[in-house]
Parts: sequence; structure tokens; C-alpha cells
Amino acid sequence: MTENGIRNPAHGAEQFGLKWLAGLYWNYGAPALYEEALRRGEALVSADGALETGVHTGRSPQDKFVVRDALTENTVWWDNNKAISKAHFDTLYADMLAHASGRELFAQDLQGGADLTENVAVRVFTEKAWHSLFIRNLLIRPEAAELKTFVPKLTILDLPSFKANPDRHGCRTETVIACDFTRGIVLIGGTSYAGEMKKSVFSYLNFTLPPKGVMPMHCSANVGPDGDAAVFFGLSGTGKTTLSADPARTLIGDDEHGWGPDGIFNFEGGCYAKTIKLSAEAEPEIFATTKRFGTVLENVGIDPVSRQIDFNDASKTENTRAAYPLHFIPNASETGRAGHPKTIVMLTADAFGVMPPIAKLTPEQAMYHFLSGYTAKVAGTEKGVTEPQATFSTCFGSPFMPRHPAEYGNLLRSLIAEHGVSCWLVNTGWTGGAYGTGRRMPIKATRTLLTAALNGSLDQGRFYTDRTFGFQVPTDVAGVEPHILHPRKTWQDKAGYDAQAAKLVGMFLKNFEMFETHVDAAVTAAAPGTMVA
Repeated sequence: MTENGIRNPAHGAEQFGLKWLAGLYWNYGAPALYEEALRRGEALVSADGALETGVHTGRSPQDKFVVRDALTENTVWWDNNKAISKAHFDTLYADMLAHASGRELFAQDLQGGADLTENVAVRVFTEKAWHSLFIRNLLIRPEAAELKTFVPKLTILDLPSFKANPDRHGCRTETVIACDFTRGIVLIGGTSYAGEMKKSVFSYLNFTLPPKGVMPMHCSANVGPDGDAAVFFGLSGTGKTTLSADPARTLIGDDEHGWGPDGIFNFEGGCYAKTIKLSAEAEPEIFATTKRFGTVLENVGIDPVSRQIDFNDASKTENTRAAYPLHFIPNASETGRAGHPKTIVMLTADAFGVMPPIAKLTPEQAMYHFLSGYTAKVAGTEKGVTEPQATFSTCFGSPFMPRHPAEYGNLLRSLIAEHGVSCWLVNTGWTGGAYGTGRRMPIKATRTLLTAALNGSLDQGRFYTDRTFGFQVPTDVAGVEPHILHPRKTWQDKAGYDAQAAKLVGMFLKNFEMFETHVDAAVTAAAPGTMVA
């Protein structure tokens, strides 16, 4: 067994139950992990030095389970989370440990959370070398001195070659992601998608932080030169990573953050960016990371001879990704922390094409739309999703929320009120028609509108009340084609617009029925109204 940064790595593995391993490679950095991944045939090196890792499709939210026990019985939102019994989990745990015997594993000692007090020590055992590099990129890497006294609070075992047995293990398929919050253990089997590891850490923090008054958020975040922090809520594919990578602002993180007494803080130490149709012109900072040694590329097209990458190639999946350390972005924060946010942006990819590109929200509307979490699942993010599908993912992250959404919503609303935060809803989806007939919202227009919202100039303009949703929309903004700000005007078929808008309003009202007993009347009254002809 190889020791690197820990006094007795064998002891650390045996404490978890891993015995009779053929090898254990502890806290290896990128060069050694490249060598191991290539030796095992797990990956290719691109012409520019990134590690390309093949086909790993997407997350499997239907195969994720939480142990139902005394801790979770009355605290987990079981309408949204699948339960696994402690007996089934123990059997799965024992079988995965047995499966690991005789194999070589990789281990990383990492940290989730840049806050100095509200963080979790995470130990990750992986079967694949590239998985070890992925999670090393995505979580926070402790200093060498900290590793000598490292004690994990959460341990993840990721074995793609292990196939679960639904009858024996109480799961759904051969793929399983099982979380035991009481013991701090996550077991992942039957999938090579590396994103399951990082989302398991997120789920754990989403369970442990709210009782401490800390708001966990599925959002990106950045901060301006005057300390004006902003957070961007949204599901994968709605633009969190792209829009927060602003060269004029410091990037705090691209996906997961907490909001506590001292402000906001990144849960991670890296970024996980979608790369389908990535270009140097539209997203120069992200594009540059794909040409760096140490970046992990998933599902991208690569020429087997020249090793040139083709980001327009979606033959494996639409869910092409780059995983890289945060410091690969030139203006990234060194601390992963900032003060309380001045602005909150809720991102939605409206597949109906009826929402404006930006709208100002009252605090009640902000909570309504946060709990609703309306967006479109973008093709490739999850298995089986081949085109955008309208969906409501509460808190803009339903698959990762163990607790009832009202708990997160009420905490967010109180923080917004306490710190006087300005809230905006931004549509990065479709305009001029629904998906299939309309066009995707121009990113240049979105960036222009966001810049104006963040610097305060948008507040100084004129607004009209959107007749479908009731929120305030700018009438005109310099540099933005005027019709885009008036969605109905972008449709040639006005009756088609009216029908789509009415359909979406109905979906909002139906979806929110589950929350009506958990919020006050002012939030319920912030719902979209019946459209006026």
C-alpha cells in the first residue's frame, strides 16, 4: 500500500472495512493519477493535455436511496427521497467491501465546504484512477499538514464494477447510490458517472446544515470588486457555470454553496462545466480549462489519432463535461468565501418559450419560484432525457434535497429579508416559440441583462407588469433587442403563445398545491394568475 500524506493509510482503510486490497494509492495528485488511468486503459490524453475518459452518460436520480432510521424518519422528505432499510444497506455495504477485496483502490482525503467551521471532512475510495482525479478536482484539497490528523466525517465508496441485486439490496436496478446520514457513509455501485460522488457530498450537507441555520444552495456565485456578491440558482444546463464565469467579477464557485452567519461559501474546490458546443468566443474562461493538464473531460468527442477534441460532437451524450480545479479560472476566489449576497438570480430554461429573459421578483415571488423550481431538464443531464422536458425541481435541486423544501424556502426567505437582497428570475431557455420552434435565448442578451441587474442600473429603468406571471419586466434595455423583453411579441402565432402561457400557469398552480399548507398566504398569492386575453 502506498502512503502519501497520511501516517497509516492501511489503518484508515481497515477502519472502514476494506481488507485484503491488492493496492491502495492514497492522495495521489494529477501526474500519478494520469499514469495510473493510462496504465489501466481508463482514459486518453487529449492533444492539449486534458484527460478524456469515455462514455459516462448522466446521473441516475431514481437509483438514489437514503437509510430510513431514527435520525431520518421524521427529518427526511420521503415523498421525494427513496428509502432503504438499514438491513439492506448493511448487506450492500458488506457485499461491496467483499467485492473490493483483491482489487487496487484509490483514496482521497478532501473537504466539503470552504467555511472555517461549517465543513465536512470527506474520504473517497474509488475503483478508477480517473474518478480519484475527478473528486480531487471537485472538492477542496486540504494542506499537507492537515492530512496528518485527518479524520473523515463522511466516507464514499465508489465501485462501478459492482452490480447491485434489487432483491438482495432493496434497490431498483444494478445501479445504486445509497446514503447513510447517521454513519456518514455513501455507497455507489453500477455506474461510472463521477458526478454521483460530488452530488452525494452536496446531499449530505443539505441534510446537516439547515438545523444550524446555514442555507445550502444549488447555485453558482461570484463577487464584484466592491464586495457585491451574487448567487445564481439553477439546475444543470441552465447556465450557472457559464453566467458566473464573468471576467469582471471574482468566481466563488459554480454549483454548490452555503449561506451562513458570515456570508456565502463554496462547498467545492473545482468546477463541473457542461461543454457541449463550447467555444472560445462564447465562454473563453471555461474553454481555456479544457486545454490544461489536470482537467478531466467526460463524454466529449475525441479523434483517436490526433487526439483533438470536438465539443460539437454529441454522439455519446449531450452531457459532455469538464471537471477542473477552481484555480484554473483566472479570476477565481482563493478563499471560496464572500459576504452576504446583494443579488439572487434564479435561472430557468423555459421550454414553453413564454417567460421573459429577466424579471424582478418581490420576496414572496422569490420564495414561490424557489419552491417551484420551474425549468427544463436539459438533454443528457439524466439518463433517458434526450430533449428538454418541462419540470418542477423544488429549490432548483430536488434530487439533492433530503429535507422538506419548505425548510429551505423559509430559511432563504428569512435571509433575503434580513440582508435586503434583490431577486431576479432569468430565462435562459427559449424565445419566439416553444422548444422545437423557437430559438434559445441569446447568451449575449442574458449577459447584458445580468450585468445591468448586478450593477444596479436595471433598477433605474422602466418596468411593466407581465400579464401572465405578475412580476416586473424591464420595458427596454440598451444593447438588448426590444422584442425579447416582451415574449408574446416574439411569437408569430399569438394564439399559440396564449395557449402555451395558460398551460404553464396551470402547471405552476398544480405543482404548488403541495406547498400551500407550508407557506403563508402572501407567498401563495404570488402565484401566476389567469392570463388576460
